[in-house]
Amino acid sequence: MAATTVAVGALVATMLWSATRSSSAGLVGVDVALAATALALVPVVLRHPRTGGVLAGLLVALSPVATPVASFAVLFTARNRPFRHAAAVAAVGVAGEAAQAFWRPVPSLPYGWRLVLMTIAYAALLGWGTWAQARNALLAALRDRAQRAEQEQERRVDEARAAERSRIAREMHDVLAHRLSLLAAAAGAMEYRPDAPPERLSAAAGVIRASAHHALDELREVITLLRNDDPESPTDAPPGQTLTDLPRLVDEARAAGQQIEVDDRLGPSVEIPPPVGRTAYRITQEALTNARKHAAGQPVRLVLDGAPGSGLSIAMSNPTTPDSGAPGSAGTGLIGLAERAALTGGRVTHHVDAAGRFHLTGWLPWPT
Repeated sequence: MAATTVAVGALVATMLWSATRSSSAGLVGVDVALAATALALVPVVLRHPRTGGVLAGLLVALSPVATPVASFAVLFTARNRPFRHAAAVAAVGVAGEAAQAFWRPVPSLPYGWRLVLMTIAYAALLGWGTWAQARNALLAALRDRAQRAEQEQERRVDEARAAERSRIAREMHDVLAHRLSLLAAAAGAMEYRPDAPPERLSAAAGVIRASAHHALDELREVITLLRNDDPESPTDAPPGQTLTDLPRLVDEARAAGQQIEVDDRLGPSVEIPPPVGRTAYRITQEALTNARKHAAGQPVRLVLDGAPGSGLSIAMSNPTTPDSGAPGSAGTGLIGLAERAALTGGRVTHHVDAAGRFHLTGWLPWPT
């Protein structure tokens, strides 16, 4: 504010010096008083542009020393207030110039031409200030848009990071939970039956060794696939298990002591699309793992059915035990299965019936 007042004050002083040279002695004192009054209006213009501009325009009608303040008021109002406010201040200024030119004429400049020139000058100030306001608004909008775009990009990066973490956690859970549950079952059999025949202990040790070996292989496969950002690029990793690997999965579970009844109604020669087969394999694997963890020693029944066009259905059930719903059973594996099935357009549901039997049902689209 101080710098603006000093700058406008310099222009007022120049106009006062010019006016006192051409004015009569009686008007010198009036011009000095009006110059001080006009200069005092500068803070008013900065705080209340329309009010200060109108007052400065009225002073212009009395003396040319108020012209710098009135001109500054038009420019400042046009830059910071709506156009109608600035137009009103400019109109008052032009009216004041017209009144001043009428009773304080300049001999070398006709009245008409002076009025035209002053109108052009105020119109130029009005246009300049309006353009400056529009430019500032545009720059502010662009800055806001850039900031929102940056925030949106950060949000997308965070979502992508969270999705990637969920994908890694889901893959790790699917791979390790099954193998570790087999290890736990085999180790538990050796711990609680140390008097078992040597061949039984040897078979349990073989299950532990094979499960550890397969866990390392599958973990290496998952890490390789996760490191490969381009799904179309070649990789040395195996494509992942499908339903064709289901017999081996069932044999491993049976070797660990799990009782499994399989009703495969698909037939050995049926061909299932790899994405559907992999998802079906993971659903079956997780269901067997949950049965070992939460219903140890209970028989499991697995039913596979479906056809191209109608979809692939997976139904697994087993009796529950008193501690099936104990704390610590977070169900994150089932949540991950539901998400995995949803990605392929399928669904996974589970419930416990009135007889206390746990049912897990999955359906996956099987295109013709």
